[in-house]
Amino acid sequence: MKYSVGYQMREDSSFLESIIANKEHIHEIYFSWGDFANGRNSQLRQCGLTPWEAQIKQEAELRWLADEGLKFNLLFNATCYGKDSQSKAFFRKIGETVTYIQEKMGLASITTTSPLIAKFIKENFEDLDVRASVNMSIGTVEGMDYVAEYFDSYYLKREFNRDFEKIAELKKWCDENGKVLYGLANSGCLNNCSAHVFHDNLVSHESEIAPMDNGYAFEGICRKYLKKEENAHALLDYTSYIRPEDVHLYEGIFPAMKLATRVSLHPVRILKAYIENQSYTGSVLDLLEPNHTGLFYPYLLENREIKSEVKDGKLIYSNLENAFVELTY
Repeated sequence: MKYSVGYQMREDSSFLESIIANKEHIHEIYFSWGDFANGRNSQLRQCGLTPWEAQIKQEAELRWLADEGLKFNLLFNATCYGKDSQSKAFFRKIGETVTYIQEKMGLASITTTSPLIAKFIKENFEDLDVRASVNMSIGTVEGMDYVAEYFDSYYLKREFNRDFEKIAELKKWCDENGKVLYGLANSGCLNNCSAHVFHDNLVSHESEIAPMDNGYAFEGICRKYLKKEENAHALLDYTSYIRPEDVHLYEGIFPAMKLATRVSLHPVRILKAYIENQSYTGSVLDLLEPNHTGLFYPYLLENREIKSEVKDGKLIYSNLENAFVELTY
């Protein structure tokens, strides 16, 4: 399996070095750019750098990866662009940005939640693959067909990650219609989360929200829900992640799987688990985004103890009662 890996700006170069060491197994590097709203917090506010310094650092690091032959995917995957959503100035800025990145380091594809951005890219950059973001939650043939004129490829709705019959149905339609299907391997989100759209919209507007006199913080419904002891079972039954040990089941289905690494504290660990070792010892939640490991301290969900089987066309995870291991130090 090859992987799409999210760029993360870090103080040292260990993550970039790990990417380069595993480049034969990496389909592309995906990243956001500048002050465009996107599906995760801005990379340009990390490492204690000014926005200008961070932008220079990001471009230098991406050029390093480009020199190693890696391909790039640019994100316009916010769920809301507010007043800019349809403005001419906004699309002019997108066009200038795409052109700049193409000329400076190359660009293979765009991932977006916006049919209008997809339409703009297809009309002006015919050589780019235009991909429907996982944030669009496309999980039916009808859903893909509705926007087929805008998108060349799709991320599978994460809730169907372990349903091979549903995946086969969508894969068949893609093959018959010249489209490509991708999957997200390590989401820590709860399936069918009622607050998912709300949370994604907050992230899209977080630069506007941060300086306000806010009355409430919002870390996600999932954290509050999982803190309740009676809901611990949700970790296996209500999540969609795929363990490194089970990725082989998806060979021939997806040309690549996305690894969420843009805000993880352990991006190198994620690459080692999925690419180098194809297995993991330790809390499986450390591989996910969001990472819920801290919610269960002093217990961790030991990946080695989780049992997996394919039954009735579905990947089933079990043995939760034995997988929770108490730390003894």
